[in-house]
Amino acid sequence: MAWRVSLGLRCARVVGRVQRPVKIIILGAGQVGGTLAEHLADEQNDITVVDEHAATLKRLQERLDIRTVLGNGAHPSTLMNAGAEDADMLIAVTDSDEINMLACSVAFTLYRTPTKISRVRSADYLAKHKALFESGAIPVDVIIGPEHLVTKNIEQLIANPGSLQVLDFADGRIRLVAVRAVAGGPIVGRELQEIREHMPRVDTRVAAIFRRGGDPIIPEGATVVEPDDEVFFIAAREHIRAVTSELREVDKPYNRIMIAGGGNIGATLAKRLEKDYQVKVIERSYDRCRVLTDMLENSIVLHGSGNEPLLLQQENIENTDVFCALTDNDESNIMMSMLAKRLGAKKVITLITNSAYADLIGEEIDIAISPQQITISSLLMHVRRGDINAVHSLRRGAAEAIEVTAHGDTRSSKVVGRRLDELKLPSSVTVGAILRGEAVLIAHGHVVIEADDHVILFLTDRTQISAVEKLFAVGFGFI
Repeated sequence: MAWRVSLGLRCARVVGRVQRPVKIIILGAGQVGGTLAEHLADEQNDITVVDEHAATLKRLQERLDIRTVLGNGAHPSTLMNAGAEDADMLIAVTDSDEINMLACSVAFTLYRTPTKISRVRSADYLAKHKALFESGAIPVDVIIGPEHLVTKNIEQLIANPGSLQVLDFADGRIRLVAVRAVAGGPIVGRELQEIREHMPRVDTRVAAIFRRGGDPIIPEGATVVEPDDEVFFIAAREHIRAVTSELREVDKPYNRIMIAGGGNIGATLAKRLEKDYQVKVIERSYDRCRVLTDMLENSIVLHGSGNEPLLLQQENIENTDVFCALTDNDESNIMMSMLAKRLGAKKVITLITNSAYADLIGEEIDIAISPQQITISSLLMHVRRGDINAVHSLRRGAAEAIEVTAHGDTRSSKVVGRRLDELKLPSSVTVGAILRGEAVLIAHGHVVIEADDHVILFLTDRTQISAVEKLFAVGFGFI
């Protein structure tokens, strides 16, 4: 979950007609900090990464054009060495909540850093969010809570059977959904333009198709969907299930959920699901099981491991609709997921923090969840130039979907007052939909962009984000 406490600066400084690079300090060179630096380093940003481990910084600097500073990110001297006196933004994503929050406080007190973003994991801090952060006691502009973000992501997947990814735009009115096309689906083996013939009252747009072993496909009306294609389509929320049925037989609504791992993510997910689903939680620690028993009202808490075949069989794994492996051990998550699938679980969702593993998993794991990519998506919304309302990093960072507000008029904007087929978009970028007031407009060539429209774009080549930002810029600067 990301809370915006106060309005931070939009990420660009304009001096006359010259836009200077945005100066960003990232505290923590771990998986989130390192991946974020990789996303931002090639986008005309001035990036400095701070960490206490020299070897980690060296590996990062060998492959990225960034500055690195060795030291504790909460120390004033370290922040000064990192250039905090004229930094536009501080992003604190170390493994320590305390270091992250203290660094934001020091940066604000000593250097008046305009925008401060902190990753906060502890539920104790988040429970007192209003008193600690909204009051200004701890000067943090945006709080990123990874566990809440991951939990929400999994909850969406369970609520939308058959989907690989479910991404909300325009406050949930518009959704971008990824599904695996299956032989026998009404539109599979046919041209995309036939969707309208099947569903004349439902408007949708396929934003991209990812075919195994090939480059991403920017679809046209004559594009043919093949079995096993990963199809990203966009539609109004109420039409998602109907469009999914064109690409595959829609899974029946899920009912029985088994969660392996009763940590923060597993416990929070169980709490959110137990009113509407039959939930079982497997936890190895007996003491944690007692905590879970007090915390959960309708869920069944089991003491044991998801790696135990006998336990899974005793708990009727073959009747489980979704098995979620959510421990803090990637190897254990992968092994128990494969076991659950072989024993009959219909769908398997697996938490994987090591990106290298995500490329190795086979078909037995239906959906791999990356906490890093989910967290980075939330961070990017606050880092991107322009009036960005939402950002989602897709396919382990290879693609991106953004929601941007169009500003200006026909004289000051390159998009306002122009038809979609007149926009000079890069070949790897497609417009999926527009929110105008309360109306959802699926993108077609004749649609004209108006001021204050929320435009949802899909980029199969993330390096083109700068071109999109410039296209939506007003005049010589950014909003």
